[in-house]
Amino acid sequence: QVQLVESGGGLVQAGGSLRLSCAASGSIHSINLMGWYRQAPGKQREFVATVSSSGNPNYGDSVKGRFTISRDNAKNTVYLQMSSLKPEDTDVYYCVLFQAKGNYWGQGTQVTVSS
Repeated sequence: QVQLVESGGGLVQAGGSLRLSCAASGSIHSINLMGWYRQAPGKQREFVATVSSSGNPNYGDSVKGRFTISRDNAKNTVYLQMSSLKPEDTDVYYCVLFQAKGNYWGQGTQVTVSS
């Protein structure tokens, strides 16, 4: 089993920044993909960003150029630095870990961007 604990969500004004963190623990394979999805009530889940265990990032079109994903393999932690935030970035952000043994999701952390 794998546990994911997210932190760093909150309320920020448009144009501001936030940093999300997600620490993974448990049975973690050395080769995996960690990242973030987001979803608001009544909306479809949206891909935000992932980063491979070798450090290769991938971003959703709506966040390219504004968000930066990184990870610390020694700590099994992934980070999402969000800048130039917009009201439409308001969502619950879910940490994910994908590996051969299975796919895991965190509980989610709320990000609210006020206009």
